Amino acid sequence: MLACGEGAVLSHGSAAALWGLLRPIDSDDVDGRGSLVTVRTRIPVARTIEDLRGTVPPNLVRRATRQAELAGYRVGGGAKPRRTRSDLEDDFLTFCERHALPRPEVNVKVGRFEVDFVWRLQGVAVETDDFRYHRGSVAFEDDHARDLELRRRGLAVRRFTGQQLDEQPGLVAADLRQALAGHRIG
Repeated sequence: MLACGEGAVLSHGSAAALWGLLRPIDSDDVDGRGSLVTVRTRIPVARTIEDLRGTVPPNLVRRATRQAELAGYRVGGGAKPRRTRSDLEDDFLTFCERHALPRPEVNVKVGRFEVDFVWRLQGVAVETDDFRYHRGSVAFEDDHARDLELRRRGLAVRRFTGQQLDEQPGLVAADLRQALAGHRIG
């Protein structure tokens, strides 16, 4: 792009990479912008999010949009901001709708932790786990510390994986229905 001279702008996947969007899943740094043309590290950049549509798979457009919104950048298109942090969380909300389960609160602060899903009245919390984020000794200990704190606060904790939602939907729905019916705070 720099070799193209004045007036050239970076766009599409290259612009997303410059903004720090669509990095490997393991990355903790998030940065991005969905504006028309702006400058990033002295490089003119075109409409990053808009340019990605139709050039990368929809799940990557959603991920880039989510990363940009979480980083505090305005993303065009007038879409409502998402309250989930992952495709698995989106899948869980769809799962709840499909199985006629009540809609939970999403990404709620409970004590010092942010919980994926909570039904406060019923006293149930759900964490959706993906191996990419829940592997290793630190994640293992953090997950168990979270569960202990949530139970101490009177919440019944359930953990589900994407594979369970896909391959054992009946069992997951039954387990969740049982938790919602049988565990009440107060």
